[in-house]
Amino acid sequence: MQEPKRNGNGAGGVGVYVCHCGTNIAGIIDVRELAAYAAGLPGVTVAREYKYVCSDPGQEFIKQDIRALGLGRVVVAACSPCLHEKTFRRATEQGGLNPFYFQMVNLREHDSWVHTDREAATEKAKDLVRAAVRRVQLHRPLERRQVPIHPDVLVVGGGIAGIHAALTLANAGKKVYLVEREPTIGGHMAQFDKTFPTLDCAACILTPKMTAVKANPNITLWSYSEVTQVEGYVGNFRVKVKRKPRYIVEELCVGCQECVEACVYKQAKVPDEFNLGLGKRKPIYLPFPQAVPQVVVIDPETCIEFKSGKCKKTCVEACGDRLAIDFTQQERIEEIEVGTIILATGFQPFDARRIPYYGYGTYPGVYTALEVERLVNAAGPTGGEVLLRDGRKPRTIGIIHCVGSRDEHTHRYCSRVCCMYSLKLAHLLKEKTDAEVYNFYIDIRAPGKAFEEFYNRVAEEGTHFIRGKVADVYPEPNGAGRLVLQAEDTLLGLVRRIPVDMVVLATGLEARADAQEVRRLFNITCSTEGFFLERHPKLAPVNTFTDGIFLAGCCQGPKDIPDTVAQAGAAAAEALALVD
Repeated sequence: MQEPKRNGNGAGGVGVYVCHCGTNIAGIIDVRELAAYAAGLPGVTVAREYKYVCSDPGQEFIKQDIRALGLGRVVVAACSPCLHEKTFRRATEQGGLNPFYFQMVNLREHDSWVHTDREAATEKAKDLVRAAVRRVQLHRPLERRQVPIHPDVLVVGGGIAGIHAALTLANAGKKVYLVEREPTIGGHMAQFDKTFPTLDCAACILTPKMTAVKANPNITLWSYSEVTQVEGYVGNFRVKVKRKPRYIVEELCVGCQECVEACVYKQAKVPDEFNLGLGKRKPIYLPFPQAVPQVVVIDPETCIEFKSGKCKKTCVEACGDRLAIDFTQQERIEEIEVGTIILATGFQPFDARRIPYYGYGTYPGVYTALEVERLVNAAGPTGGEVLLRDGRKPRTIGIIHCVGSRDEHTHRYCSRVCCMYSLKLAHLLKEKTDAEVYNFYIDIRAPGKAFEEFYNRVAEEGTHFIRGKVADVYPEPNGAGRLVLQAEDTLLGLVRRIPVDMVVLATGLEARADAQEVRRLFNITCSTEGFFLERHPKLAPVNTFTDGIFLAGCCQGPKDIPDTVAQAGAAAAEALALVD
């Protein structure tokens, strides 16, 4: 610490403290020149520069100067107030001043990190400090007021992140509202067959937690619902939830599915969303056997009663005295008050049609990874038997990694799970079909616990690995019904053309299409990739810039199931810290 520069303005003046932040600030801005400049500003009693003002010694200088020099105001020129404003307010208060007699200047994000010209950056820093000194002299003392915090919590999203957060909070004795836009909770994990690297049955892990949600008296589950309005502030949010009509009285439905059997559609004709269109369903349906709640839903877009009003209503007859079917049901709005909110709205898979040369949607032998998850699942559209759309069993399979990830034309980021779920699918496909499986990869990224061992296991099982991006997918010229994958093998330095029966696209994870709409609804921010932005990537990874709203799961960025569950637990802990 240099000797302070004083201008002799006496008690009640302003103290200015310039932080080096290591070389983050001092590497671009001349902090000594800045401190000398600040010392000459009207009303400034003392100006100091120090390597780390946020450290205990740095804060101690502020406290001592307030007491010894009779400072009346404090200005700290350092990093973002999002990071350390509370730190310096606390130091100001401990020195004996009202904590709101403080002003912070963001020299790092607003100056040194965005400029390379040292002289110009220093001049800008002088302007920022001069403005802060003038502003802090106009500050008035504020007193903190205590307001009651509503103890209830809203969790938005019923995937594994939302489920885990809701159960954590409910088991701690808190009242939780869990809102899910689909007719059932479970999210994408409910569509998976196995989880990597342990190959545990996804349903065996997930469904007990789903039923626990329904059974927990502290959780109010609103499926087939959406949040439409959020007002208020931390501790006192007022929320409106739109509950869409499923044309079934939930309290009266017992999940027997007799109505489904009795539907006038004797054969299922509607593409099944849960099976990604690979199977069919009826207009009245249960999304999947373990759905929670175990309540059917009627699709008004395909139901004859809604389309023409001339249905025989055999479903109503089958329901009998239970009277659970109500074609007159309307959407309704629920209004609740909560203290904190956890967003766990998840992700959407990359649309493979955006890369036309892979042939998805053009060639029937091209599938996305999630479609293959349904094919290998015993509860899937083929009963777990891997069959192509023409009924053939594939003998050769090509898996293309990084579809929609690590690509300048789609998303530059790594989706973190594609390599590992591609290895999992390679294992499952080989196990079920005994086919030759080829993995076309850029790099194998296996950084997690037991991931490298799983990669070695799959390689030892006979899966072929070709390092290179697939440049084209086209039909085999001889008309044999197969597809040719053309890729440059970067390890051999050769262009390889491999005919396969089935192409699997390992699509990446991207932000949901409605992320911007949700961002505005909850007054939070998004990253450049479209995911919800955390307050700090290391120190506040589940907090948002809106106090009382937290993030969990893939809505914050791509991650696997263990990381999702860990983040959901962290978000629940943050919420508990506020409402307890």
